Amino acid sequence: MERDQEARRRLEQRPAEPAGWELVQAVDAENTAWLEAVVDRQGWPARARVGDEATQAAWLLAQHADHDLGFQRQCRTLLAEAVRRGEADPKDLAYLTDRVLCAEGQPQRYGTQFWHGRDGTGQLQPQPIEDPEHLDERRLAAGLTPFAEYAQIMRRHHSADG
Repeated sequence: MERDQEARRRLEQRPAEPAGWELVQAVDAENTAWLEAVVDRQGWPARARVGDEATQAAWLLAQHADHDLGFQRQCRTLLAEAVRRGEADPKDLAYLTDRVLCAEGQPQRYGTQFWHGRDGTGQLQPQPIEDPEHLDERRLAAGLTPFAEYAQIMRRHHSADG
């Protein structure tokens, strides 16, 4: 998790530097391979077995495994089982669910994924959301803040990054 976050901090500091994105991709590939080996050996890292921090780290590595959608799908299934058993955070499942749905070209459920449009040059906006009228109900059930509040935080964070 530390390598993941350090690579992303570097990228935020120098977004125009191609080496920054290459580092993020390399770290993501290494982390995905490591997490895949862990999951193959012992299943999803459950809270009771590894603690909150390690469970959170496993989710983060799965969230950033965009280069391996099949593995992200597998993690989403395992994470859903862990959430049902009280061994993982429903918020993490909401984020990973949206990440997978967006990668599949489907509308997200929880409104966690933002982008700058298909061409990457537009205003920051949420990727398409299914049934937007009931979005905040789904977010509340997953333990997430109301969408308007989250969207404001996302826009503020990304406008501060330049």
